[in-house]
Amino acid sequence: MTEGFLKMLRGAAPEESAPPPQPGERVPRHSTGLAEFHRLVEGEGKLRVLDLGPTSPTNIAYLIGHGHKVYQEDILRAAVSSRYAIKDKDGKVALDAERFLAENLQYTATVLDAALCWDVADYLPEAFVRPAVARLHRALKPRGVLLAFFHTRDAGPEAPHYRYHLVDRENLELQPGPQFRLQRVFQNRHIENLFKDFSSVKFFLARDHVREVLVVK
Repeated sequence: MTEGFLKMLRGAAPEESAPPPQPGERVPRHSTGLAEFHRLVEGEGKLRVLDLGPTSPTNIAYLIGHGHKVYQEDILRAAVSSRYAIKDKDGKVALDAERFLAENLQYTATVLDAALCWDVADYLPEAFVRPAVARLHRALKPRGVLLAFFHTRDAGPEAPHYRYHLVDRENLELQPGPQFRLQRVFQNRHIENLFKDFSSVKFFLARDHVREVLVVK
């Protein structure tokens, strides 16, 4: 990792776990990583921000209200399309990462200032994870900021998938979203390796078994 560092915050106040929301219900959640995300981008003027996941009118209104331009893309829904299923040389079903990237995350180099990736990587099929991160690295400007969440324990493949709605600088609302299968649980070293081309990786551990990870290109 170029001039990289890995830092775990241990002195921050622990964050309380919340019961799973019911369908349609929104549950508040404090986010130290989101607060740090805002600290890094404030004062940068009008930004181009990518919000990955199901469309959130709340997020669009919040970001536009702060003068930013919003890009929104639901790559999880795209990733489960049968159009990306192919057969490998042994006749086994595989996923076509090349076609996936040809049809998704189509951003020119260094066009984005920031990306909100939430927990997309935990639910994205394995074949698409590293190519998607590489594409995001290319799309971000130098010193561009990316915020991502990762599960810290295996809650099973049926772990609920949430939509994340921005409330303010350090608060979110979680709402049960489309059901996607939890693919894996990344360990710290795996996350660091996933973002090895970025200049810095910073971890924030919350009580609800989620690692909040802030990376800077």
